[in-house]
Amino acid sequence: MVKSRRVQVVLLVLVVLSFLLIHFLPCSNNAHMEEKPSPVHILILSSWRSGSSFTGQIFSQHPSVFYLMEPAWHVWVTMYQNSAKVLHMAVRDLVRSVFLCDMSVFDAYMSSQKKKSDLFQWETSRALCSPPACDSFSRSDIITAGNCKTICGKYPFSKVEEACKTYSHVAIKEVRFFDLKVLYPLLTDPSLNLKIIHLVRDPRAVFRSRENTMADLKRDSNIVVGSQKTKGEMGPYNTMRVICKSHVEIYKAGSQAVPSFLKDRYLLVRYEDIVRDPLARAAQMYRFAELHFTPELQKWVHNITHGKGHGAQAFDIGSRDALRVSQAWRKTLPFQKIEKVQNVCKDAMDLLGYRLVQSEEEQKNMSLDLLFAQNSS
Repeated sequence: MVKSRRVQVVLLVLVVLSFLLIHFLPCSNNAHMEEKPSPVHILILSSWRSGSSFTGQIFSQHPSVFYLMEPAWHVWVTMYQNSAKVLHMAVRDLVRSVFLCDMSVFDAYMSSQKKKSDLFQWETSRALCSPPACDSFSRSDIITAGNCKTICGKYPFSKVEEACKTYSHVAIKEVRFFDLKVLYPLLTDPSLNLKIIHLVRDPRAVFRSRENTMADLKRDSNIVVGSQKTKGEMGPYNTMRVICKSHVEIYKAGSQAVPSFLKDRYLLVRYEDIVRDPLARAAQMYRFAELHFTPELQKWVHNITHGKGHGAQAFDIGSRDALRVSQAWRKTLPFQKIEKVQNVCKDAMDLLGYRLVQSEEEQKNMSLDLLFAQNSS
């Protein structure tokens, strides 16, 4: 009798377990399948005057991307008495917070009465020019900074965080990192899914562009090399030496993929390659970032790189003949300056595949294909 009851109890338990497995396990699986995928975090790592603002726009205009341009500007403006190396940690912490859509990090660098329009270059972010950050445009629109600035500046700063949390990708363009190792804690952070696009440009083109914007870059140059080293004839070359050295070290660390957490998370892109074949390079960067290259974006990328503009406005991201503008240094930079830039940046030029110009005659007559022969991929 007792044995019979035990058998009945066992059978009852089995029936109950079977019921639970049948009715609740599929629900559990469905709930897991419906979980929101983790955001992808993209850091466009570059230096000043390297085409990074344009490259940032390739991501900013994508309807799945929340983008900010150089948020660490606020750190450098507030703590300008320090060196770039000292500021690395503060910059990294700010970038991490932005990736996690925690905009309270800006409280340390901005007024308590801040508005969305107090954020550096906020109008270059399509995400801050469309809902929920601004109701005047659609999220799928291609939005120019000029149109956005005129219409969308009145919204509160809280809209920045609110908007960020609605996107599958968060992208930041930053020019204030000089060492990839500083980013290792972000690459190993389980709350981040970080991918790094390392954008470089021919140092001679960078130098020529920096000459045209020297006053705008004075504070940044002082932080990079110290105010004493920015003075005199060698000042601009001292800054270029530090920038080029940082590109070499970042590239070596990223391309070797040691440690293993860097594998498949670092992509080197040359600005000259972008302007030579914009659609192919944009597609490459989108694949790396797990983004779809829509027909609308393909049209925009083509149009903005095949315009008639000469790039006269240094910080403007308008339609231009991008390939021609990228090579303007060959006609405007004196050969004596080219020699000096090549000397201080020789390691970077060798490693990244930029051909040295040996004479003034070669500077003027070298064909574009020959100039790119070493750095085409």
